Amino acid sequence: MSTQAFATAAPSTDRLTALEDSAYRIRMHALDMGETQGQGYIGQALGVADLLAVVYKDVLNHRPDDPEWPGRDRFLLSIGHYAIALYAALAEAGVLDVAELATYGSDDSRLPMSGMASYTPGMEISGGSLGHGLGVAAGMALGLRHQGSGARVYNLLSDGELDEGSTWEAALACAHHGLDNVTALVDVNALQADGPTKGVLRTEPVTAKWEAFGWHAIRVDGNDIGALVAAFDSLRGHRGSPAVLICDTRIGCGVPMLETREKAHFMRVEEHEWQLARKQLTDRHNRGSAGSASVGSQGK
Repeated sequence: MSTQAFATAAPSTDRLTALEDSAYRIRMHALDMGETQGQGYIGQALGVADLLAVVYKDVLNHRPDDPEWPGRDRFLLSIGHYAIALYAALAEAGVLDVAELATYGSDDSRLPMSGMASYTPGMEISGGSLGHGLGVAAGMALGLRHQGSGARVYNLLSDGELDEGSTWEAALACAHHGLDNVTALVDVNALQADGPTKGVLRTEPVTAKWEAFGWHAIRVDGNDIGALVAAFDSLRGHRGSPAVLICDTRIGCGVPMLETREKAHFMRVEEHEWQLARKQLTDRHNRGSAGSASVGSQGK
């Protein structure tokens, strides 16, 4: 796994602990929603929870009580099947009421299994067929520039979405127009519906490809909150070209029994396993929190 170091001040222990707690709650929300259906894209939700915690609690300029505030940063989920993860993050951010998550995937719910902008507060675009998000991001960014807005556009893509030619057309357009108000976030979990990404269509070396298209590219462990925070801190000052943060993540991260499950793209979880998954998640989080507290106390 490729990583990068950044010339930024180390984030405080309190800041990291708050984000780790947020990621834990996002994962727990995803498990609760998954149980209502008994299956779904649970693995991806657990894998991107750290990234979404950092984005919604530490990066985005937005107003939870006013999701359509004109000055907001836009977060585009072009991988619509990750909607369960975004709903969990929107609830953690205060855009959605946590109680509404219980309606996930049910008739007349504002939380369908694939993201729909017309239904859900905070959902900027509808997702489904892959390859559209970055093109929409380019158009939004151009529009914001013409309006003189300082708002930024973030687009979460999957590594499988890099198979789509339209993604690379949009990448060329962003670089051509110098859209430094666009940041692409690529979830590299190495798995697609048809199998391992490298077996479906090899995309590596991903970082070099983005750089060749004129983007400022950073690659980090997407399940390391400290690395994510440092990367975003570094990106705050970048100007002159679009930027991409490539995040290597683990399907099912945080729940050991799901991290090793076969056929994990669309995951079936048995009825008796949900509570076990929650226990494993809580146990791992508590061990991590104890470690963080110990490190923090030693540093004082």
